Amino acid sequence: MLITAVGLNHRTAPIAVRERLSFPEQSLKDALRHLADQDGVESCVIISTCNRTEIYAVLADEVGLENILGFLAERCETTVEAIKNYIYVYSFGEGVRHLFRVASGLDSMVLGETQILGQVKQSYQFGQQVEVVNWLMNCAFQQALAVGKRVRNETGIDKNPVSISYAAVELARQTLGDLEGREVLIVGAGKMSELTVKHLLSNGVAGVIVSNRSYDRAVELAEQFGGRAVRFDELYRWMEHADIVISCTAASHYVIRPEPMARVQERRRGRQIFLIDIAVPRDVAPEVGQLPGVALYDIDSLQSVVDASLAERRRAAVAAERIIDVELREFQLWLGSRFVVPTVAALKKRGEEIKQNELRRAFNRLGDLSEREQRVVGSMANSIVNQLLHEPITRLKRLALTPEGHFYVDALQKLFDLETGEEEDRKSCPVTCGKGKGG
Repeated sequence: MLITAVGLNHRTAPIAVRERLSFPEQSLKDALRHLADQDGVESCVIISTCNRTEIYAVLADEVGLENILGFLAERCETTVEAIKNYIYVYSFGEGVRHLFRVASGLDSMVLGETQILGQVKQSYQFGQQVEVVNWLMNCAFQQALAVGKRVRNETGIDKNPVSISYAAVELARQTLGDLEGREVLIVGAGKMSELTVKHLLSNGVAGVIVSNRSYDRAVELAEQFGGRAVRFDELYRWMEHADIVISCTAASHYVIRPEPMARVQERRRGRQIFLIDIAVPRDVAPEVGQLPGVALYDIDSLQSVVDASLAERRRAAVAAERIIDVELREFQLWLGSRFVVPTVAALKKRGEEIKQNELRRAFNRLGDLSEREQRVVGSMANSIVNQLLHEPITRLKRLALTPEGHFYVDALQKLFDLETGEEEDRKSCPVTCGKGKGG
């Protein structure tokens, strides 16, 4: 019983694929229930962000992995074969290592970004609420959150200001030369939009207009930064005045479409407008970028900007990888020792059951035996079982003290079909037993 990570991210799949496999927050719990009902899937968590969709699962067998791939293909309304080239699978210790790297921001488009830690925590909490998280998944995610905090505290990887919102503003600045005096329209009023407004104001824009489906939320964000809120049904009218439009909503469909945008450009008389779409799924239809005077960039276009701003974070990432190596080794050692005791007990119990069954059969066949003869036969059976199990148990206890120990324990459980009764609460996790680095 080990954790497997299955997913895709900004490196393996373009946005056109990622948006088809994204899970909006309102559909996540139903998706988790459906996934947990699949054969071979004993526990699961789904992380779905702008740049990744990943499933972390405790699998009983290979059927579980096949069903996860089928689940993703069904979500994408295609075949497993069609998405296989975009999908990665990390099994055994590499599944936990990947989770630790994700929580630490080492697998993000923006190296070391802080938002992913909160997203990992929220995804884990969704799994808990739906009750599809078992003790092993509990421990892995608690440890991942602790590792993510430790990495940031000890390396300062998140201290240099680089984020998707920062990259969007930097791309606008590089393209337009100067943002001073520019009018900016922000579509959406979530956390990403808030960060974007902060970066825009630090670059001297003349004014910020905020439009959101919830007008009250638009007012709240606009007032926070001395901007102006406009109603969502007036979006296109206000686009006539904007130099830059940055869109990041949670909509599952295109918010900005070609036909009304073409009319906007007619009224602007072709004056250039700069559109940055940092939403997944995308807010702006790709055809909008083909209109005269429209410069459209999606989240994948920000990679070059991000790459140019990451020298310091790359140096910090080297130290972060060392921390993850240490944390992974400690987690694996704990896991091996955690597994070995109930496994040894279950193996001895199985040996005792077989011995007693065979003794009963032998005594029935042999007829009347003296007490001494019964003791001799019983002693021989006992010696055979003990000698047979002695070496595997001794080696297992020794191997449990290595990072690969839980692999051997898991294999032994499967080979002998052992029931260990090992379900425990989070108090058995290493992060809650006095270890807990990084808060």
